[in-house]
Amino acid sequence: MELRVLSYFLAVVQAKNISRAARQLHVSQPTVSRQLQDLEDELGVSLFERGSREIVLTPDGQYLAHQAEQITDLVDKTLSNIHRAKTISGTVVIGSGEAQMMRTVARTINTLKHDHPGVQVNLYSTNGDTVTERLQTGVFDFGIVMSPLMSDRYDFIRLPGVSRWGVLVPRSSPIAGRSTIDAATLTKLDLIVPQQKGVNTLFEDWLGHSTANFKVVSTYNLLYNASMLVSAGVGAALCLDGIINTDHTALTFVPLAPGLVSTASLVWLKGRPLSAAANAFLKQLTTDISLVTNENSPK
Repeated sequence: MELRVLSYFLAVVQAKNISRAARQLHVSQPTVSRQLQDLEDELGVSLFERGSREIVLTPDGQYLAHQAEQITDLVDKTLSNIHRAKTISGTVVIGSGEAQMMRTVARTINTLKHDHPGVQVNLYSTNGDTVTERLQTGVFDFGIVMSPLMSDRYDFIRLPGVSRWGVLVPRSSPIAGRSTIDAATLTKLDLIVPQQKGVNTLFEDWLGHSTANFKVVSTYNLLYNASMLVSAGVGAALCLDGIINTDHTALTFVPLAPGLVSTASLVWLKGRPLSAAANAFLKQLTTDISLVTNENSPK
């Protein structure tokens, strides 16, 4: 399977039309059609539904499109990082869940921009499960995940700060005026909960028993979308504080009691060599964490 053929396939998927894709690729339509037919013959599956005016992918085609995007992203990143010069350059890709502790990482990216202008840091917002999946495939150089760490296969650096757990509710909610919310009240609410696997274990430890009594009405992987559901009256979102700015909005955050907090870590796969750009990022982050720790130490 050639990378050129995968790029043809992805161009057709994005354009939803072979002729349109051929014009964008600056090749003839028969060339693209022949390459796609050869790809289907090689794989032994149909990638497209025939007879439709627009390209419609089969389930096998959808799977290949997802994998092909990751493969081409990895190739682009590898080529960017392997063209070494006297100055450090290249691309660093970080997959991150939503966390206030991103502030330190943002500080590092800003410093890196000035010290190594040839380094570009790309952020991909997602949940912890996708972070670990794409660390394994090499699409991500680093991931930012909430504690506890999910595997001993990773090296990690703990990021400064903690985030409180609580619920995001409308200001019109009966519990909006409370200073905290306890477990008994929590189990009576219609809840919108994170999809990440480790969250369930975290709350079982907090409760001291199963979360089976939670009235889960919806799940989410990014809190912004969940906040739309809260605004619409679907339920209360179980979440970390500080991710959604509730100032001058119809929403408010109520922390749990007893308090439950999470930390975050930057993780990367053990034993996988890092590019010069990734090493420069890691070195700068280590320095910035030391500075933050010293700033927050008692005088």
